[in-house]
Amino acid sequence: MANKQRVVVGLSGGVDSAVSAYLLKQQGYEVIGIFMKNWEDDDNSEYCSSNIDFVDAASVADVLGIEIEHVNFAAEYKDRVFAEFLREYQAGRTPNPDILCNAEIKFKAFLDHAMRLGAEKIATGHYARVRERNGSFELLKGLDPLKDQSYFLHRLNQAQLSKTLFPVGELPKTEVRRIAAEIQLPNAKKKDSTGICFIGERPFRDFLNRYIAKEPGPIKDEKGRVLGQHVGLSFYTLGQRQGLGIGGVKAKGAQKGDNDHAPWFVARKDMASNTLWVVQGHDHPWLLTPQLSAQDVSWVAGHPPAAGEVGAKTRYRQADAPCRLQPQGDSHFELRFKEPQWAVTPGQSAVIYDGEICLGGGVITTDAASA
Repeated sequence: MANKQRVVVGLSGGVDSAVSAYLLKQQGYEVIGIFMKNWEDDDNSEYCSSNIDFVDAASVADVLGIEIEHVNFAAEYKDRVFAEFLREYQAGRTPNPDILCNAEIKFKAFLDHAMRLGAEKIATGHYARVRERNGSFELLKGLDPLKDQSYFLHRLNQAQLSKTLFPVGELPKTEVRRIAAEIQLPNAKKKDSTGICFIGERPFRDFLNRYIAKEPGPIKDEKGRVLGQHVGLSFYTLGQRQGLGIGGVKAKGAQKGDNDHAPWFVARKDMASNTLWVVQGHDHPWLLTPQLSAQDVSWVAGHPPAAGEVGAKTRYRQADAPCRLQPQGDSHFELRFKEPQWAVTPGQSAVIYDGEICLGGGVITTDAASA
């Protein structure tokens, strides 16, 4: 390619972004790597892998023969992502910081930085695709159904998608690993990172303890019987089964033949009375939601789609659930599901699909208790 197009790749230290950089170089682009440091409160902690990840990213850049720059977005991350994360948890909701990080850091702060470096495009190792049709840009699912990450990218807008490449979105993960081994990338066998970047592999409750005060209160069943004490509503999420401290509890007044041994699940959180409501059995009606409302909506096309039949995910790694979409202006929508959905959680995102096309989504405001 004459006058090579410059593409800045977010090199995370993982195998997906490393193979993305390699593929772009093979396609004739001028590739520059950027390592984003988004969190620095735990630099010396066993749970913070940032320093190791940078060494891995630099090693990849060395093998590929590309430049790499270390950029610190920790201040932006704390202001735009982490502060919102804490606000949501304190309000009893369960936010998804990866979605906010993509919208505010990876495709805003990073994109702005790349443009200052004279880049035509940015690229990341996400499993998703971008397609241009009739002058507008569509966000598509990654071709590997087990790795598709369009759910986390649904807040991207036309301007961002027009500047973005997802080189591994066309490939299955097995092929990405194969390419990495074939070209002898130093991180070819590196385990995929899981969890939120600022928490790492540490126990989630231990992390929240540092930022959110505990306010213990009663754990009650659907009949209002007190089964125990919770440590603070912020520390629980709907559908949660582990860590309730009531395993094997037999409610007072339970009759012989009651479902004594069925597991308990978190079903509702009442912030006003500081009560955690739990139910027994995975398919208890309190855990099933026939409809939901969402706000803080973002549509990929820049405007809402028409009302009609769509698919929706109310959490990552969920099959698209058939439902009817009813947009309420630009900022709200409602979904009515063909089959009730399990443990729909306020603060999580409902993401809308038309087949392989991700249309956008919003933050869930109503749950099983109020639907």
